This record gives sequence, structure tokens and C-alpha cells, in this order.
Amino acid sequence: MFELAADLLPLLEVGVPVAAVTITRVVRSAPRGVGATLAVTADARVIGSLSGGCVEGDAVMLGLDALRSGGVRRGSFGFTGPDDAIVAAGLACGGAIEVVAYTVDGDDPAVRDALRRAAAGLESAIDLDLGDGTVLGLHRRSRPRLIVLGAGEHAAALCRVGAAAGFAVTICDAWALLVTRDRFPEASDLVVAPPHEYLASLEAPDERTAVCVLTHDERLDVPAIRTALRLPVGFVGAMGSRATVARRAALLTQAGVTDAELGRLHSPLGLDLGAETPEETALSVIAEIVAARRGASALPLRSTGGPLHVDAARGCAVPTTVIVG
Repeated sequence: MFELAADLLPLLEVGVPVAAVTITRVVRSAPRGVGATLAVTADARVIGSLSGGCVEGDAVMLGLDALRSGGVRRGSFGFTGPDDAIVAAGLACGGAIEVVAYTVDGDDPAVRDALRRAAAGLESAIDLDLGDGTVLGLHRRSRPRLIVLGAGEHAAALCRVGAAAGFAVTICDAWALLVTRDRFPEASDLVVAPPHEYLASLEAPDERTAVCVLTHDERLDVPAIRTALRLPVGFVGAMGSRATVARRAALLTQAGVTDAELGRLHSPLGLDLGAETPEETALSVIAEIVAARRGASALPLRSTGGPLHVDAARGCAVPTTVIVG
């Protein structure tokens, strides 16, 4: 439900009745995992998705039934029967999902507060008593952070693509003229400061934080990369040609960066997509960050084996009373 917070809040604030349909269990492969939610209003306005189309119609009907009755409705979609021989409502990817449909109490201050936190990109959690003896525990982590050092055109494109991919993007540059809301409307934070000084003051960096150095100035690059490589962040990347990368590596070594630290640096930054425009380059950068975070190969799926979805690989043994959204 929390991934829909920005759309749900305006409806709840004006009293529009809303039902949510949340995945509580996944068996084998499914397009979305446990906690994914679709919401529906009484006039059949649909927000979000459970499967990208396979079972949406049935899920909407389940939600509408929950709205009409004011009760809880449950459903299962996917393969049933011996040896998965019979395909139930439409889950073409070969797995099955179990869902629960329930009304969202827009008058509950705890619900409103949890949704507001989620809409702001903050960590949010709530236990919903569904009234049938079931407690639905919803939890959503804060958005992962993407810190972009440098405020040029590639940074503007990376901010747009990164925000669309779910990152809370910070833009930092020493030039106040470049760090403006007009140039970076999607950014969560705009910082005017020398990049290495900002990184040194960074609060609570963690494995979900990515730092991308796009300053294109060795006087700024080297101290920023050196500082970033010594932080407990999950990804450090720096843009540049191969000649720039080699020269910068030598300067970093002279500045005291060890071989082990240098081994953490993703540079040249981005996957080989043949990118030409800033937007294409930004796409290649975000793809590399996501692949690094997931420990994925970044190869075309047609050249790999095994399950396509993370939840399928884990087996999804998740109790229906505890949902991670």
C-alpha cells in the first residue's frame, strides 16, 4: 500500500472510499512480490498493479467486493491442481499469488501518518487490524539515496532517471549558479558545497546509498572519490573517458587511496549500452547501480538461467500476517 501513498492520500483526505488488494504470498514466479498492492475506488478507478495485467480484473472485482461489504476478501490466482496442470485466473508467468482485499480507513490518524511518511520517501510501518482476526503488518523502507556530485547536463538527466527509478536524489556542486530547482525539479535535496566536504558531513550513509561523481574536474573529483570510497556506501562511481579514468586512478593512488579502496570504484561509470545522449547515459548508470545492489550479472535475460524474479528465487515463505511492502 505504501508505494501508492502519493496517489491514495488526496483521495482519503476528501473522503473517497478506497479498498486495497495486497499480495500476501507468492509461489514460484510472479511479476511482483509480497506486499505489492493495487487500490480501487467505488467508481472502479484503479491505482497500482499486482501483475502487470494478468490478474488485474479479478483483483479489482475482489477490491470492489470488499468496498461493498465493508469486510475482508481473500483470493488466489495462478496455477492450481495436480502438477500445476490447471491454470486459474491468468497468471501466465507460472506461479501463484495469494491476496487479501480490505478497506483503507482514511479517518485513522495512524494510517494517514504512515502514508504521509511513505509519500515523503521515509521509512513507514503500520499494523492493520483487518477485523477478521488477521493483523496485516505493512513496512516500507526509506527510498535508497543517490548522491550526484556535479550539476551538469548529465547530472540533470541522472536526477530525472534516478528519481523515476525510486531514488531520493541529492545534487551537490560548488557552483550555486548550477544547483537550482529549475534545473533539478525532481531532486530531494540541493546542496551547494565542495563535494568532498558534503560527503564528509553525510548523515547515516549505508549500503543503499550510491555516490556518482560527475564533476569533470580532477581538483574536485579526486578528494570526492577518496572520501566516498571510505564511506560505508554500497556504490561509488565516477564518469570519465578511459584516459581520464587511468589518470585519475594514478592521482587517487598518490592521494593515499589503497588498491582495495580503488577496487570499489565503478569507473568508467555505467553499463555498455552504446549510450549517446545524457538520458541514455543516465539509464546505463542506474542500470549498473541496480545490478550492483542486487548482485546481478547485468547480462541480457535471454542469456541467463534460473528464476527471473527475486521472490521466486527466495521461495517466498512469508507468513500472511507479516507483509513487507
